[in-house]
Amino acid sequence: MTTFDLDGCLRCSACELAATRHKVVVGRGNPVAPLMLIGEAPGAQEDQSGVPFKGRSGQALDRLLMEAGFNVDEDIYICNAVKCRPPSNRRPKKNELAACRPWLDMQIALVNPAVIVLTGATAVEALLGTKAAMTQLRGKWQSWQGRSVMPIFHPAYLLRHAQTKEGGPVELTRQDLLAVRTRLCER
Repeated sequence: MTTFDLDGCLRCSACELAATRHKVVVGRGNPVAPLMLIGEAPGAQEDQSGVPFKGRSGQALDRLLMEAGFNVDEDIYICNAVKCRPPSNRRPKKNELAACRPWLDMQIALVNPAVIVLTGATAVEALLGTKAAMTQLRGKWQSWQGRSVMPIFHPAYLLRHAQTKEGGPVELTRQDLLAVRTRLCER
């Protein structure tokens, strides 16, 4: 069985992000959950707290997950593709994604989720290697190493497009999370 080298992750200096981070942001939630949610990278609040999805985006994400019937402390393990905050919240570079990939792979192996949710295009690219617009990817089941994978809009995008009209990003994300809930109930 794979073990997660937390001390090694906290000391990691495999890319230039190590020089500017305050804290390494590993994960939160249930480490044996059937659902794993992977984001892009920590933001400013996450860098200060060491907890992923802690800021406004995380609060929006937690609300949507709870609306879909998930207990965010018990049903889900949440992490990011990159464990350190990129300066000015820029998108992680390919070499940074590659440097953090072993840590992400260890987390996936340990949690061993049946379903993975990827929030945003960077998380999709980091795990699946797919580059496409989220409007084309979201809501369409993918498969990765025998696991069901659902790409959804990143909660930061939802905050910028917060209207709750039918067919809007927030409503589509609600539908996607309900589809995830259904998939988990089928197993």
